[in-house]
Amino acid sequence: MLLLGAAAVWTPKAQAQTRSTVGIYTCTDDRGIRRTSDRPIVECIDREQRVLNADGSVKRIVPPTLTAEERAEREAAERKMAEERAALNDAVRRDRNLKARFPNEAAHQRAREAALEVVRIGMRTSQQRIKELEAERKPLSEEAEFFRGRSFPARLKQQLEANETSVAAQRDLIQTQEAELSRVNRIYDAELEHLRKLWNGARPGSLSLVSAPAVAPDSR
Repeated sequence: MLLLGAAAVWTPKAQAQTRSTVGIYTCTDDRGIRRTSDRPIVECIDREQRVLNADGSVKRIVPPTLTAEERAEREAAERKMAEERAALNDAVRRDRNLKARFPNEAAHQRAREAALEVVRIGMRTSQQRIKELEAERKPLSEEAEFFRGRSFPARLKQQLEANETSVAAQRDLIQTQEAELSRVNRIYDAELEHLRKLWNGARPGSLSLVSAPAVAPDSR
């Protein structure tokens, strides 16, 4: 290439030098015509193209240029593979952490009991509150006896209704806590089954992952 002022003039020698640097693209199009160029060949966009050195040896192979739909499919497949790798790495990490946290069944049982105790404390608190409410209701009931057959004063009626509402709320809470005890036990049972497989030599990340209970974080 010779420079004349600000313009560039391509000479055969300059073109040959450029081709030797970039390479020559070659392919056979869909009509069987063999094509060559110093840049990617549009007619062969749907098939691989060989890039040759100046001596005719293959420098590299350019894969077919994908359509927008094909690119989307490839990107989706790549994303899926990346997600699967990330999930596997996460499973491996969590299994290793699980084994480190619970080296044996005794350690796991201690954690279970600590988690259950958090719920039991709540149940005992609710049961104690019901006893207090029953004690508060006793004088109200005695006063209500005085008005048997007559209308209760508004104050007494409101106090009795409030007491009944509070007792019902505490009993509902106890039912919820009983269900929570069952939930925690189910989760620890599943986790223990998972751990037993790991303790017996299963490879971390090779098993279906079991999430730990979201209770008693300090005991874990």
